[in-house]
Amino acid sequence: MKKNLSLLALTGTLALGVFAGVELSEHSSAQVATTAPAAATSTPAAAPAVNAFDSGRARTESEANTVQVVKDRQNGLVYVSVTEKAAASGDLSEMQKRLQDQFGFNMPLPEGQGDGGSVQQGTGSGFFVDDRGDIITNNHVVEGASEITIRLHGNKKTYKAKVIGRAPDFDLALIRAEGLPKGAVQPIPLGDSSQLDVGLKAVAMGAPFGLDFSVSEGIISSLERTVPIGNRGVSQSAIQTDAAINPGNSGGPLLNSAGQVIGVNTQILTGGSGQSAGVGFAIPVNTVKRLLPQLRAGGEVKAPTLGIRFLDLGGLTGEQRQKYGLPETGALVEQVVAGSPAAQAGLQGSATITDEPGSNGQDALKVGGDIITAVDGQPLSDGSDLPRTVIGKRLGDTLRLTVLRDGKAREVTVKLQPFAFPSGQN
Repeated sequence: MKKNLSLLALTGTLALGVFAGVELSEHSSAQVATTAPAAATSTPAAAPAVNAFDSGRARTESEANTVQVVKDRQNGLVYVSVTEKAAASGDLSEMQKRLQDQFGFNMPLPEGQGDGGSVQQGTGSGFFVDDRGDIITNNHVVEGASEITIRLHGNKKTYKAKVIGRAPDFDLALIRAEGLPKGAVQPIPLGDSSQLDVGLKAVAMGAPFGLDFSVSEGIISSLERTVPIGNRGVSQSAIQTDAAINPGNSGGPLLNSAGQVIGVNTQILTGGSGQSAGVGFAIPVNTVKRLLPQLRAGGEVKAPTLGIRFLDLGGLTGEQRQKYGLPETGALVEQVVAGSPAAQAGLQGSATITDEPGSNGQDALKVGGDIITAVDGQPLSDGSDLPRTVIGKRLGDTLRLTVLRDGKAREVTVKLQPFAFPSGQN
């Protein structure tokens, strides 16, 4: 099972904003499947040919490889600019709070914030994924945008673009530009994130802080990270890299030494500085490949949801677990939302309120509910394994949950149906 990451100040987004003339570190964060043409980039391409390197320029084979990867893929990179109108000062205050929550420091509002017609502008990155000109970027880059334009590498001309499909829970969006000249679309091949190893080269391309076409290089630092991604902050597997990525890199590609996309840059661990601290995260490219057909079909890609609130038993003390007869690991179901897939499957929530301090700010620990100990036969060693497993499924799939109820193990089968938490209960 994947290891969960306790974050100091993990940004939800990496877009770069200029708000009414004031430079910001972020653009605001604002889900269907049909048969679609096969992605031209879904078949991994061979590694870019590396010519004999000139010792006066590239002095090592690694340098020569990096230079060749950049030259071969730079024209597949896209710069994304968005405009979002803020209706009133209250909206601006909300934007400021969102930025502060994401970056860990206070963000000043611009002068004239109450004029009722302020405009927020932001930039991010993206890349072509097929010959028709489809562009992958982060959902948070384009969500809420009233206008989207793109530019290509080495060209100052702008082209209007529109959103084709969004997957907010995965922080991915597919956009398409209008009027691109013939030959301008140069898709970058998609690799296979299941074949990665820690220590492999990672090359990040994008526009950090609005600096067009910036490249940084590092390695894959970890493949054992689970971080909150998307609008609901559902814990998902992510690629950790030490390649420098900063606000504005959002939606840009993370490449391997073969010049294939292995991830989509999305977050950084800032430690409160608001800038790269050498710990960045990318959405695995296999998630992109899985969602592409649904994104091409248009609309919003819905993610599966059980419809429960649970307590990770690993977060309790040994004394608490012993006192209430709880196992060391598992997910204690505290609440089952009416009408949810979990409710239809008969899962039961907690009914007993103890005098122990609860979780997530609750006044008391709730016990007596079902305890999920395994999903599809795989034991839950960490509470974050449950949402990570669920979100990796498709609507219509079934989950086989092993639960403890009144001390006895039983199997519960849940069919994943479209479901959204009632307003105010997310």
